[in-house]
Amino acid sequence: MSDSEEEESPDRQLKLVVLGDGTAGKTSLAMRFAQETFGKQYKQTIGLDFYLKRIILPGNLNVTLQVWDVGGQTIGGKMLDKYIYGAQGILLVYDITNCQSFENLEDWYNVVKKVTEESEMQPLVALVGNKIDLEHMRTVKVDKHQRFCQENNFSSHFVSAKTGDSVFLCFQRIAAEILGIKLNKAEMEQSQRVVKADIVNYSQEPVTRSVNPPRSSMCAVQ
Repeated sequence: MSDSEEEESPDRQLKLVVLGDGTAGKTSLAMRFAQETFGKQYKQTIGLDFYLKRIILPGNLNVTLQVWDVGGQTIGGKMLDKYIYGAQGILLVYDITNCQSFENLEDWYNVVKKVTEESEMQPLVALVGNKIDLEHMRTVKVDKHQRFCQENNFSSHFVSAKTGDSVFLCFQRIAAEILGIKLNKAEMEQSQRVVKADIVNYSQEPVTRSVNPPRSSMCAVQ
């Protein structure tokens, strides 16, 4: 292989699947990242929405992120395992003001483990606390979040899809960690530049979600 061929290495492509309850803000998070927009009115995702965005990581590495925004009702559906299959990264998203959205992540993660248990390459799993612009209404304590991360070796993130706070950084850190790239503060700030954004949306047929009995709330427990 010539030097020129080595320099023109193909772009990397990563599949990231966003999971969590219907009101956790998954679509707002994906749209803020891919389109730099925020919809003020809640619109339920039925089945799946799909976004593409290209970013640059240190070393001038072009990475295309496929963001699969999975509808909250699909946890009881037959398509969920197909959505998860082949993902290099899983984002477990919850609303920091909604205890139940945090507690239900255990169900989502159980599905992830079931789908990926025989995979040679295990996906990176990130725990994402959304709506930090509503810190004054927080019901999920930070130490609860951190404990869940430590117990399961999750990557830890806090974002606000509404204000955009740390959203790009969240996806950037996840992509870099999957590819084994270490980011320093200067590189994080520099790589905020957007190279290219391609957005594709499509919906699958709606599926019925199995309703789980509510768990006793543990969010307030130290």
